[in-house]
Amino acid sequence: MNLTQTTPGAGWLARLGLFIQKEWGMLAALALLMLFPFLFGAISGTSAIAGPAKFWQGLLIMFFIMAVYAMSYDLLMGYIGILSFGQAAFFGSGAYGMGLFLKHIAPGIKSAYVVSFPLLGDITDFILLILGFLVAMLAAAVMGLFFSVLSARVKGVYFAMITLAAAEAVYMISKASDLLQWTGADEGLQGYHIPDFINPTQNRLLFYFLALAFMVATYLVLQRIVNSPTGRIFQAIRENESRMRMIGYNPVIYRSLAFVISSMVAGLAGAWYALWNLSVSPSTATSTLVTINALIMTIMGGAGTLIGPIVGAGLMQVIGQFFDQWFGPRWPLVFGLVFIGLVLFLPYGIVGTWRQKKAGIQNGWARLLSLLKK
Repeated sequence: MNLTQTTPGAGWLARLGLFIQKEWGMLAALALLMLFPFLFGAISGTSAIAGPAKFWQGLLIMFFIMAVYAMSYDLLMGYIGILSFGQAAFFGSGAYGMGLFLKHIAPGIKSAYVVSFPLLGDITDFILLILGFLVAMLAAAVMGLFFSVLSARVKGVYFAMITLAAAEAVYMISKASDLLQWTGADEGLQGYHIPDFINPTQNRLLFYFLALAFMVATYLVLQRIVNSPTGRIFQAIRENESRMRMIGYNPVIYRSLAFVISSMVAGLAGAWYALWNLSVSPSTATSTLVTINALIMTIMGGAGTLIGPIVGAGLMQVIGQFFDQWFGPRWPLVFGLVFIGLVLFLPYGIVGTWRQKKAGIQNGWARLLSLLKK
């Protein structure tokens, strides 16, 4: 009789090895992003906290934030099949929620209360920052519930048009002169205090790593959601809503859940944008262009992949920077031509098309290598 003895933890090591083997590309990209400030500083002969390195950190911070925003849109479009033109309403709700809290509410709380702990000292600013994120999530979730009510009554292109109208109403409210003392109207919300420890001007490197951690954590959470039984139901509703209703599932409930999750993620992205940009304006937070950007990033990378919107956000931010330097004010036209080419030749997006053609490409390379060996 043969007895097999296993070392405690061997199962975890095996699973870890399989995960590294399967996701080595993503892990390598993450390691590169973590080391980027120091590598760039070493290569350019400058400091990692100043000069060109600081500028590129800022560009990548914006990429991390927009990647989360694009993933929130992919949850709706790619996994449950909802084409919405109101995603900017969620993003703007989070951005304005954070800005309004820090400007109009946080100062009063800070003047009345001080929270401190031994060894940690005064952590009032940290607590207020957490409260700001909660306010942003709550504001975006309320907006998501409102949109989910709309989705229960109309579908398809009619729903897309209604979400566009609702988002435009949010945009008009954000720039209304009646709310000038609160939102700043056209000029935007400015002058709110950001805690020094997370101020992107004073502590750019720390903000960079926090934004990177935010993107990674959001990806892992959304990946867990879409691979869960609830996520499978999302995808089943996308494929055949009538059949899901026949077997006992209520699509309205699951669409509402998807809207709330998507809106909360977009709201968090908006809150981080408010911290990074040090201001919030209607044109950068609630306009239709903000929704179109999410749509473009998702289509470029590949809807229904989660990693695709991250790739799309990276292309839009980094390539957009180079195009701006090369072509000046004409760069959106050039980017539009590139986008048209991607849609024509990569109809499922970069990541989506790769997953579709991966087996064929690998088989082709294997046959080529076998012919070369002969």
